[in-house]
Formats: sequence, C-alpha cells, structure tokens
Amino acid sequence: MTPDLGHLAAAPIGPIAPQAGAAILSVWRRRVSRMVAGMVHHIEVWVPDLKRAVGSWGWLLEALGYAVFQDWPDGRSWRLGETYLVLEQSPAMTADRHERLRPGLNHLAFHAGSRERVDELVAGAVAHGWVVMFPERHPYAGG
Repeated sequence: MTPDLGHLAAAPIGPIAPQAGAAILSVWRRRVSRMVAGMVHHIEVWVPDLKRAVGSWGWLLEALGYAVFQDWPDGRSWRLGETYLVLEQSPAMTADRHERLRPGLNHLAFHAGSRERVDELVAGAVAHGWVVMFPERHPYAGG
C-alpha cells in the first residue's frame, strides 16, 4: 500500500537543481521512514460552524503542541509529528449536529501530561465552551 502523500504536493515550480532535488528527496525519505504502519495519519471532523469549532478546538490543539498545518475557506488542520487533525465545514454534510450516542465516533482522548497540566487544560476548556463529562469521576472517567 502506498502512503497518502497528497499533503506533500506542491505547485509546479519548474526545473529543480540536482542538489535541491536531492535535499527534497532526503527530507521525504526521513518523513516516510518515521511513518509507522497502524499509526493514525489524520482525523477529519466535519463541523456545522467552522469559526466556532476553530475557536473551541484550536486553542486546545495548540496547547497540546499541534501547529496550524493547512487553512482554507472551509477548513483548518493542525499537525503534531506525522499526525494531523482536520476541522471542515463540508457542503456535503447531511446534518447540523453531532450526537455522540449514535453510531460513529464517541470521543477523542489526548495525552496531556501531568495532572496539573490536565487541570490547566480543563479550566481552559470550560472557558472555551467545553463541558466536563462525568465531573464526579474526573480525570479518570473511563480512561
């Protein structure tokens, strides 16, 4: 199976000097060598309101070390290492809200570091409109 390298594509720029071509190939080989079979490549979340989703997700992803990777009118992605997370307001969406109790994705869980760091992120999450699930069992609700 060939890895999805579409995110490495660039607009044609004309002839490439041999040394530049070798450098590009070297970078590409290092990136491919870090890809591990079974590792998540990307996660795409369709959202009904991109501006709202970027406000509630962007701060969290950046606090966890992700950097903005791609940005276009209907979406944005953040990358950490070889994995990226995409938020997209797709015109092909057939509903305007997610229901975690229906079949499909229930939740995403991220490693956050120390208990103190988790508490900082939870406080920030609440300030960005998130609701703590199972607060009586926090931070060990099922994980």
